[in-house]
Amino acid sequence: MIINSPNLRMLTTGYRANFQLGLAAVTSSWARFATEVPSTTSDELYPFLNQIPGMRKWIGERQLKNVSTGEYRLVNEDWEDTIKVTRNAIEDDRYGIYSPLMTMLGDAAARQPDELVFPTFARGFNTNCFDGQFFFDTDHPVLDADGSATSVSNMQAGGGPGWYLLDLTKAVKPIIFQNRRKPVFAAMDNPDDESVFMRKEFVYGADSRNTSGFAFWQTAFGSKAALDAPNFKAAFDAMSLFKKDYGAPLAITPNVLLVGPTNRSAGETIVKKANLAGGESNLDYGRVELVVAPWLG
Repeated sequence: MIINSPNLRMLTTGYRANFQLGLAAVTSSWARFATEVPSTTSDELYPFLNQIPGMRKWIGERQLKNVSTGEYRLVNEDWEDTIKVTRNAIEDDRYGIYSPLMTMLGDAAARQPDELVFPTFARGFNTNCFDGQFFFDTDHPVLDADGSATSVSNMQAGGGPGWYLLDLTKAVKPIIFQNRRKPVFAAMDNPDDESVFMRKEFVYGADSRNTSGFAFWQTAFGSKAALDAPNFKAAFDAMSLFKKDYGAPLAITPNVLLVGPTNRSAGETIVKKANLAGGESNLDYGRVELVVAPWLG
């Protein structure tokens, strides 16, 4: 191929089409576990309510819920992936071998939210959420029926790989996916670009801007204890008993057990086997859906 601007623009158009094919072919998983929040600036401030909202009987004046005085801010991060194509490859009409790489570039860009969202669960053991406590913590502040401050736990301590019991039926999911800019394809394909002059390379890539954080801790329970029937039951029961301030039930119903590959077998034993080792019925069979996420280890 002759190296000139019209030919290079045509090549970029083809590579962009390959990128879009890869981008569109991916069926990602993150949207089930995270609420997407559009972002219009470098960061977003979330003045979350202190608890999940709920209706009440209207007696007298409206009861105004206080917005959390603490700031929960998520700063967008930049993401990129880049491929170099040598000028010699284009001159020698070998540019076609890079088309699958451009498709893989689109595939990788589409999978980046999965790679961001699922490890966020693991960060919940040592990263604050909106109430100033770690997302998975033993000391979330909640007011009891008398208005006295109490501490509520949504975690089990331990030394094993994390596993997570989730209620994904709520309008707001446990994780926030803050999306500033979706993946875009870009190219340095001018024959006069510095990369061509200095290194004989045309550069193609994708970039995006986003980040992740935590929503309501009440929709998730994290554990590093052994994934066995007693610990699963304790986590399930704890979530079922979560209350709003002043004692009204939150009606949390866990419906997903999220694990990494290490805990796959243990999770299957708990919720996918109809009978226990002794032959008796497994009361936890089918209680929740088991989801195995490779990003959790």
